Amino acid sequence: MIKKELFGSLDGKDVFLYTLDNGKDLRAEILSYGGIIKSLVYKGVDVVLGRDTLEDYLDNDGYYGALIGRNSNRIGGAAFELNGKTYTLAKNDGENNLHGGDFGFNRKVWDCTEQDVEEPALVLKTESPDGEEGFPGNASVCVTYTLTKNNGLKMHYEGSCDADTVLNMTNHSYFNLNGHKSGTVDEHMVQINSHFYTPNTEECMPYGEVLHTEGTPFDLTSPKKLKEGFYSEHPQILLFGGYDHNFALDGRGFRLGAVVKGDKTGITMEMYTDRPAVQLYTGNCINTEKVCKDKTVYAVHQALCLETQAFPNAVHFSHYPTAFLKKGEKYDTVTEYVFK
Repeated sequence: MIKKELFGSLDGKDVFLYTLDNGKDLRAEILSYGGIIKSLVYKGVDVVLGRDTLEDYLDNDGYYGALIGRNSNRIGGAAFELNGKTYTLAKNDGENNLHGGDFGFNRKVWDCTEQDVEEPALVLKTESPDGEEGFPGNASVCVTYTLTKNNGLKMHYEGSCDADTVLNMTNHSYFNLNGHKSGTVDEHMVQINSHFYTPNTEECMPYGEVLHTEGTPFDLTSPKKLKEGFYSEHPQILLFGGYDHNFALDGRGFRLGAVVKGDKTGITMEMYTDRPAVQLYTGNCINTEKVCKDKTVYAVHQALCLETQAFPNAVHFSHYPTAFLKKGEKYDTVTEYVFK
């Protein structure tokens, strides 16, 4: 089942709220603005952080629930070289580019089409013209959110461009499996199927090195409480007040990448993806003064993000899985969060 209602307007465009219900245990609210997942309710528990109004989302520091593009994460120096030409991007994160720039996909009003079938889906489409935010080529992108009969939220990302470009999309939902108002995720159990991670500079930027997770707080190959990492003395954890790191996922193809379990509800979320990596971010920089969804003020570590993507800053390192898309090639990738 799908319900559509007006949520507001922006620059003369109506913004709609779509409610998808799989008729079982999962319901999602999705905005045409930013492709934002406003709520995700499993067995009566809203497991994602968010805001209440369109006006709140226009100042969406933290990118709550939003689609990210053209590029996820950071590009060092806010520039990259492609085919012998240097492309300059917005410096919206110190000297670097973050999540597509000042006007990324998170700020677009997407064209939406409903598919009200057994597994309800919402198809979102948008265009990114040549030069937008400094990226080359006219890009067409499509993201399909589907609520599966197995209580999964599946995200199918597609795209193409008439020139070589960067295309590396993700969704920036913040998950708290005890419920978005329930406090920190310190006691959540997390497993990530990864034996390698990329350490960061002080600017939270991978610099080319890839390290073994074994013997560090980044070894999450077996389930561990997040607080074990938070309380460690590892320099990378101390630098960012928690996790904000890229994990190279084991294997290839569509596979299980991570498992998270809420300690109070027992809700388990399995993350499947065909992407090479996932960024684990534990809400270290959450705005603790802003009133958010349901009049809630969130705390540091109130949630965790599992942002599937190419490696951050991949445009600068040939040994990283690429974030480049060649002219005429199809960008086609799937990530799914399954709740149990």
